[in-house]
Amino acid sequence: MQVFKVYPAGFAANSYIVTGDNKTCAVIDCAQPRVLSRCKELNLKPVCALLTHGHYDHVGGCAAFAAEGVPVMCGKDEKELIFSQGYMSLCGNSVPRFEISKTFSDGDEFEAAGVKFKVIATPGHTAGGVTYLAENCLFTGDTLFCRSVGRTDLPTGDARSLIQSVKKLYALKGDYTVYCGHEDDTSLEAERRGNYYIQDDNA
Repeated sequence: MQVFKVYPAGFAANSYIVTGDNKTCAVIDCAQPRVLSRCKELNLKPVCALLTHGHYDHVGGCAAFAAEGVPVMCGKDEKELIFSQGYMSLCGNSVPRFEISKTFSDGDEFEAAGVKFKVIATPGHTAGGVTYLAENCLFTGDTLFCRSVGRTDLPTGDARSLIQSVKKLYALKGDYTVYCGHEDDTSLEAERRGNYYIQDDNA
């Protein structure tokens, strides 16, 4: 499995292009239309766009993918929130519209672009946030960062849920590379031991 990280131009989230067959790809948090151009530069055909949550800085490129027939998918409790008044108030209703083709529940598993994914419900930053586990990688969106965690003062955020979600990730056996929604990558073991916002009870 290969992971290509696309850093944002201006304010937006990190996006990730993931492939297991070197022909097709799954895109996680297609934050800007330029992510589609990057897929084409890599000669990878997108087969799905997976959202960790629906805040505008993570979904700004979804309409471009949807226009090319790429299905956009997210957690089941996030679908109706993406174009809600609360979410749109964060960006002045400036996100181009798109449709959600499929939703996931906690524990769902699926294969895309030659990669097996598992969905882990991680509410807290938003009510319907999810993390995607693929091989030895976790795509955590704005749930878990390098030495930090997601904020909970935005619409549908909940601090208690976020704590439970981060500890749920800490409880996974073994170590994983953590690909975050913003800033640098980290590892799950590094966060278990060194993240002072939410600590691993077993560390």
